[in-house]
Amino acid sequence: MGIRKIVIVGGGTAGWMTAAALSRLAQARAVEIVLVESELIGTVGVGEATIPPFINFQDRLGIDEAEMLAAVQGSFKLGIHFVDWERQGDSYFHPFGNYGYAVDSVSFHEIWMRYRMAGDERPLHHFSPETMMAMHRRFMHQAEGEDLPAINYAYHIDATAYARFLRRYAEGRGVVRKEGKIVSSDLHGESGFVRSVTLDDGTEIAGDFFVDCSGFRGLLIENALETGYEEWTHWLPCDRAVAIPSAGDGTVLPYTRATAHSAGWQWRVPLQTRNGNGHVYCSQFMEADEATDILLKNIDGEALADPNHLRFVTGRRKKFWNKNVVAIGLSGGFMEPLESTSIHLIQSAISKLAGMLSLDGITEAQQDTFNRLLGKEFSRIRDFLILHYKATSRDDSEFWNYCRTMSIPDTLEEKIEMFRLNGQVFREEDELFAETSWVAVMMGQGIVPSRPSAMAHTLDLGKLRSEYEGMDQSIKYLVSKAKPHDQYLADYCPTAIAAE
Repeated sequence: MGIRKIVIVGGGTAGWMTAAALSRLAQARAVEIVLVESELIGTVGVGEATIPPFINFQDRLGIDEAEMLAAVQGSFKLGIHFVDWERQGDSYFHPFGNYGYAVDSVSFHEIWMRYRMAGDERPLHHFSPETMMAMHRRFMHQAEGEDLPAINYAYHIDATAYARFLRRYAEGRGVVRKEGKIVSSDLHGESGFVRSVTLDDGTEIAGDFFVDCSGFRGLLIENALETGYEEWTHWLPCDRAVAIPSAGDGTVLPYTRATAHSAGWQWRVPLQTRNGNGHVYCSQFMEADEATDILLKNIDGEALADPNHLRFVTGRRKKFWNKNVVAIGLSGGFMEPLESTSIHLIQSAISKLAGMLSLDGITEAQQDTFNRLLGKEFSRIRDFLILHYKATSRDDSEFWNYCRTMSIPDTLEEKIEMFRLNGQVFREEDELFAETSWVAVMMGQGIVPSRPSAMAHTLDLGKLRSEYEGMDQSIKYLVSKAKPHDQYLADYCPTAIAAE
């Protein structure tokens, strides 16, 4: 059976990103695309942080960066500042981009270790342009000069405003929006495929292919098809969050902050006119009132709304693509926002779907490939998140005692042991998080290699000295040329609210 009509169930970030990405099909009149959403069903609506691959999504859609950032009160993000994770009072920065550059296939952090052992006291982050720029609260896209390192960045955005922005984009390219709350679905008797959904006013919307972007509810992938869910709370025990926006304090930081508390952690996402804040916590060790109190005592600026309480179960659907339904966004699975992977997983699923979708029909090969690839991505991100909880010496609460002593997946145990042995990070295929990410978190949270690798010891430090010093000087030059982040936003992409 061919695909002539695609129905996207649910709006929000996931729904409108899907609609925007597939809108070329509607524009070419190859297929009809309908998105169904209800104004009565709210979204999480907190400030959202992204990671660098998100820029590729924007580029593929041909979206002007400055226009988008102005529309969503956006700011730039150079990485994440982690506070109190390894122990209380400590902090480290997880940057986008790289530490220095490799020499003769030897990673820079190993070269740094050699110089450190020889008496050089400069910390590793001195050789990260993103970290140094963030520490000085500065930003630039790129400095002129072939020998200068590129600046890797992402965005902080108002997710609700971003969905509105993409709605205008998608509707302008032929996507049709239907207002209404879905109350039931109908399945084909023989195939078990979803045939149609019915709205609360009785309207029936039939389709050949459905994308479930209905959030945690999973209206089609779970309620209709009973796909099943793989839970990961034994490794990632946080299952609640309370979120609240607050007034800006006059400085828009070019990074996200993640501060560990006694039974979870707090995010701070700076937008041009306000901050997005939230406290992710484990209900086994903390009550909602205590979590809310901790959040309100630790936000910068006046609270702008009542606290919004959320429940979730970390994990993923046993199948993301089941019959003629693909689950994208929270309907497909939930990974807590510790490393800002929520929008990335939406983007990744959309990219895979767009590449595999055939209007001639649906095959088992498509489903199996999609489920295998996205499943691997979820698992690898899962391991990286677990690392943040496992790599700690905190013993000040039952929560941290549990995390510090819990068993972890063999895949993560192997990564930690290999790094602890000689500083090597082995990544598989197109794994999302780069070597720098693993190095930043492991070393930032107390996992330090016993020695550099054997190949690192073959390098002549004397001959490398000029290159090593050159990296340091280039980064200092970049920082000196960058503008204060606030000024850069005001010049490049002032939001209408901020400009008033």
